[in-house]
Amino acid sequence: MKIKQWLFLVALGGAAVGMNPALAQMHMPDHYDRQFDKAKEWAKTFDDPARDHWQQPERVIAALAIAPNATVADIGSGTGYFAVRLAQSVPQGRVLGIDIQPDMVHYLNERAHREGLTNLVSRLGAKDDPKLPSPVDLAIVVDTYHHIGGRDQYFRRVRDKLKPGRLVIIDFRQDAVLGPPKHFRVSPEQVKQELSKIGFEFVKEETFLPQQYFLVFQAAS
Repeated sequence: MKIKQWLFLVALGGAAVGMNPALAQMHMPDHYDRQFDKAKEWAKTFDDPARDHWQQPERVIAALAIAPNATVADIGSGTGYFAVRLAQSVPQGRVLGIDIQPDMVHYLNERAHREGLTNLVSRLGAKDDPKLPSPVDLAIVVDTYHHIGGRDQYFRRVRDKLKPGRLVIIDFRQDAVLGPPKHFRVSPEQVKQELSKIGFEFVKEETFLPQQYFLVFQAAS
């Protein structure tokens, strides 16, 4: 997808909170609550090869240095842009795609079957609980942190399923030309503050992504 098309989607999202920024701020929720049904249509956006230029999925996965037998949770997995690649990178492991949209879950399970990825399964989560069925080595949240409300409770539940393991947050910077309306973006500093309060330790930040920050945490011992 071209950048102009991404900007158009951002404009649509911004329209949902009204044309007056000051008024929008008065009623601002703590997250960007947006529906992503009709998975086949969203796949044209989420899995557009043009996304690779700025999302750099192979470089992201290389930076994660995941063990080939690891269990990974892709929270907000959507149509499987990262989940499929992660499954390919852990041939002796397992990938759980977590999404709150039933159509996304169905789509990704069909995709995994179609592409012969027997180590990838998608499951339905809830807005307040990823509902991870078993402990994982890595939980990765790409372009989804700003969509999650009640993050204290939500990420406590993520922390409880790390065995121990890492949590990775990748989301849009304030100065990015892509992403949600700016008043819904969560700064890396805020992410660190929120997660440190519930028992996560900041480990490091990768800086190669042109539009996003890339933060790595681990559950505090």
